[in-house]
Amino acid sequence: MCRTKTGGTQKEMGQGHIPVLVDEVIQFLQPKNHGFYVDGTVGLGGHAAVILQKSAPEGFLLGIDLDVEALAIAEERLHKYKERVTFVGDNFAHLDQLPQLHRSRDSQETTVRQVDGILLDLGVSSLQLDTPTRGFSFNHSGPLDMRMDASQALSAAHVVNRHPEDALATIFTQLGQERWSKKIARQIVHARRRKPISTTGQLAEIVLEAIPPKSTGWRIHPATRVFQALRIYINDELKNLHSGIHCAASALKPGGRLCIISFHSLEDRIVKEQFRALSRACICPPKAPICMCQHTPTLEILTKRPIIPTPDEIRRNPRSRSAKLRVAMKIHESKTPD
Repeated sequence: MCRTKTGGTQKEMGQGHIPVLVDEVIQFLQPKNHGFYVDGTVGLGGHAAVILQKSAPEGFLLGIDLDVEALAIAEERLHKYKERVTFVGDNFAHLDQLPQLHRSRDSQETTVRQVDGILLDLGVSSLQLDTPTRGFSFNHSGPLDMRMDASQALSAAHVVNRHPEDALATIFTQLGQERWSKKIARQIVHARRRKPISTTGQLAEIVLEAIPPKSTGWRIHPATRVFQALRIYINDELKNLHSGIHCAASALKPGGRLCIISFHSLEDRIVKEQFRALSRACICPPKAPICMCQHTPTLEILTKRPIIPTPDEIRRNPRSRSAKLRVAMKIHESKTPD
């Protein structure tokens, strides 16, 4: 049996995984027999397992993830559903380009296979956080990496050791909402002049040194926002989310549901704004006297406010505390005027 980098078997890792807001996702997704569903961030397969269970006996799921290690675990965990699930190593932002979503009518024409429901569970997975060699967390020192797709060239070590000071400060401010961005960036540049910053532990210590001594009483570790900002930047998560929402909306059939779980205010803002834009009946300029756009809304928002975990779920799974679920339903195919 294949082993994960943390020393446990893939099966053991899968069993320890706790999917977030799973009951709420199923309530909105409404999996059914013969339905076709996409888990765009399948991770260790927690949500996917429940979707397949609820869509038995013939519901089908396409599981997508950039992390090939997570895909291997999900495939093993969901082995009993092997006739009803396909795994793809890719980014959900490329959903509309995947051959698994297309089927041929004849030798000359292909059509998009429309989807009954899509789930995007954003952010970093438990596997990534708990595996020191992946470099996502400072709880256990490991190589400074943070790549969800290990084949890509850009890593956290590259950014931290080679980006200019002002570029680092911008990343920490815009993607981490870090108050001490300039001080942290300056400290990083000073530290890397002495020796390269190669581990998560080194970077966390440098951040601590940069924070003014009077800034005590932290609710979270001072390095949390810096690590979060680097991860989002390296994996281009916000751009991919923006593209992924539009691809998902196009792939859904009328009545299909799009469920998105976010863990960061910037992610949640994108989901909220894109849902609003795709549900708008008119996209004319605000000062236009009459509507001339002939725009048809694509989505109907089903959650006026984000769904958050219950206190009981947070007690069982503290990592769920910042999760927010937003859901929209496909109502029309998007149309543009001739």
